[in-house]
Amino acid sequence: MLTIALPKGRIAEETLDKFEKAFGEKFIFEDRKLILEKAGFRFLNVRNQDVPTYVMHGAADLGVVGLDVLEEKEYDLIKLLDLQLGKCKVAFGLRKGEKLNFNKSKITIATKHEVIAKKFFEQKAMAVEIIKLYGSIELAPLVGLCDCIVDIVETGETMKQNGLEIGPTIMESSAHLIANKNSFYAKKDLILKLKEKIEVTL
Repeated sequence: MLTIALPKGRIAEETLDKFEKAFGEKFIFEDRKLILEKAGFRFLNVRNQDVPTYVMHGAADLGVVGLDVLEEKEYDLIKLLDLQLGKCKVAFGLRKGEKLNFNKSKITIATKHEVIAKKFFEQKAMAVEIIKLYGSIELAPLVGLCDCIVDIVETGETMKQNGLEIGPTIMESSAHLIANKNSFYAKKDLILKLKEKIEVTL
């Protein structure tokens, strides 16, 4: 049996939809259940940020998670397949009419994507102060907490509604099927067979 960690919400539903198409069976989490066992698979319904942790520690053989979360965690996992779901980008958000000033001696950023932001500024050899926030991040530049934010952008509507403009993109992201290295070698045939079946649905 393969154990697969799925992020709660829309991506989980869209991933299960791909499994339904690939295997011709219904895959649905009933009520508030966190485990679904069917057709030789065990699905775990976990928080998006926790998917790589379940896979890294071998509690799940495979997982489905956004590339941005993978970059942030920096775990040594195998990227098997881009599922082309949940497409978005990690980008800067700036006060309306402002531009990112790369000549400043130091930029203050508010974000929950600390690793991604840090890498971006390291590559530019720039000094950055990162303030970690978990929610209502659009507020930070408006009240002078930071120069700008780094956040996930899908449509950009939330930024616009809060008086911010989308600045430069740091990275594009979409949901990937990932594997634990030990699981991959121990269950290689099963995993590759699954990968092939899902590839057909893309």
